[in-house]
Amino acid sequence: MRAPGPCAECGAGGAARYRCPRCGSAYCSVPCCRTHRERCAPDARREREAAGQGPLPGPAAGAPEDIPSEEEEQDRVPPQRLQLLGESEELRELLRNPHLRQLLLALERARDKSSVLRQLMQEPLFVEFADCCLGIVEPPEEKENVLPE
Repeated sequence: MRAPGPCAECGAGGAARYRCPRCGSAYCSVPCCRTHRERCAPDARREREAAGQGPLPGPAAGAPEDIPSEEEEQDRVPPQRLQLLGESEELRELLRNPHLRQLLLALERARDKSSVLRQLMQEPLFVEFADCCLGIVEPPEEKENVLPE
């Protein structure tokens, strides 16, 4: 695995750990991601290749994984709702638990995230964390399997 390069937004050397799924540009943080998203042109990868600069690392432009399906688009959580996660005291309290933090690190480091996630869903603490997150980001009218009061 090669070392990260410089961030396309702020220029921080060796800090660009993330890639834009639309154009492949590298960035280092959430603020740089937001800045990039505002300026991102989905055809930037093709323009770069046409200019003879070669392809950017990452998936090829137009690859099926680059184009979200309608179902994936419906499952996408708007940034405003994601921001609520950072404001939740209940979630902060859960994240103070060192065991939960270890579970989350194991998930983040796993190669096969889906199988690790299936295992984690057997852990009551992880299920409580997942339920808390979903309770924050899902609008009440969209929650499924909720019994009427």
